[in-house]
Amino acid sequence: MKTWHPSRREIFLGVGGLAAGSLTSGAVCTAPVEKRGTFRYCLNTSTIGGQKLGLLEDLDVAANAGYEGVEPWIRKITAWLDEGGTLPELKQRIADLGLTVESAIDFAPWIIDDPEERRQALETARKSMDILAQIGGKRIAAPPSGATKGEQMDLLVIAERYRALLELGDETGIVPELEIWGHSVNLSRLGFSACAAIETGHPKACLLPDVFHLYKGGSDFTGLKLLSGDMIPVMHINDYPADTSREAMKEADRIMPGDGIAPLTQILHDLTASGGETVLSLELFNRSYWKQDALDIASLGLEKMKAAVAAAIG
Repeated sequence: MKTWHPSRREIFLGVGGLAAGSLTSGAVCTAPVEKRGTFRYCLNTSTIGGQKLGLLEDLDVAANAGYEGVEPWIRKITAWLDEGGTLPELKQRIADLGLTVESAIDFAPWIIDDPEERRQALETARKSMDILAQIGGKRIAAPPSGATKGEQMDLLVIAERYRALLELGDETGIVPELEIWGHSVNLSRLGFSACAAIETGHPKACLLPDVFHLYKGGSDFTGLKLLSGDMIPVMHINDYPADTSREAMKEADRIMPGDGIAPLTQILHDLTASGGETVLSLELFNRSYWKQDALDIASLGLEKMKAAVAAAIG
C-alpha cells in the first residue's frame, strides 16, 4: 500500500484550518490591554499649618474632609510625643479614622558633603523612619536639605548618598522619596533628579515631584510622561498664579489646583498614562488659606483635586 505524505501546501492549509477552527470555537485573540494609572487623595498638613492645630486635630480634619491619606510633618509628630503622646496611640487613631500615612515631611541633610554631619543626618533619618514605621507609614520625603546653595553637586555623588538613605529604608520598611526643590541648586529639575534616582541602582528609588517646584525649577512638565508610574508614588499637587514671575514666585504663592495656570490636565493625563498608582498630596503654604477654617480649606482642596482629575481623565 502506498504511504501518503502531505504536501507543503496541504500542511499549510491544514494549519490554517486548525487556526480558523480555534478562533471560531471560542478562543479570542485580543490586543494587549493598556494599563491605566489610578489616583488616591492625600492631605499634606502644611495646607492647614497656619491654623496651628494639634496633630490629632490635623488628622480629624483630613478624615472629615474625605481624604484617604495624610502626609504629616515629622517635627509635629515628635512635638506631640514630647507632650506625652505614644506611637501606638497615634497608630490606632489613624486607623480608626480610616486614614493611611502615605508620606511624611522631614529635612535630614543626608546629601551634605561633611562625612560626620552626613552620618548624623542619616541617624536622624533613621529615627524619623522608625517613627513612621511604628504608625504604619509608607514613605518619607528626601529633599536636598543643606545643599540648596553653593556649587552644583555631581549627580553620581547624589545618587550614592541617596542610595545610602534607601538602604536605611530597607531596614525600616520606609521608602525615602527624592524630592525635587525648584529653588535649590541641586535636584531642582526633573531630569537631574531622575538621573540621580536611576543611578542609585536601587529598586525602590523614586521621586517626589511638586507642580510648583517643577515650574520654579524650570522643568517642562512633558518630562513626566517619560517616567514609569512606579517612579512617582506621590506627587504634591497645587497651582501657581499668572501674575507672578517664575523668578519671584515663592512657596506662599501656591494656590488651589485649577485656580492658576499650571497645565494640570496634561500633568494628570500623563501620570495616569504611565500606569502607576499615584497619591496626589495637596501641599499649600498660602497664608490666605491659613486665615480660613481648616476643614473648609481641606474640603475645598479635595474638591479641586478631584475636579482636575475628572478634567484630565473623565
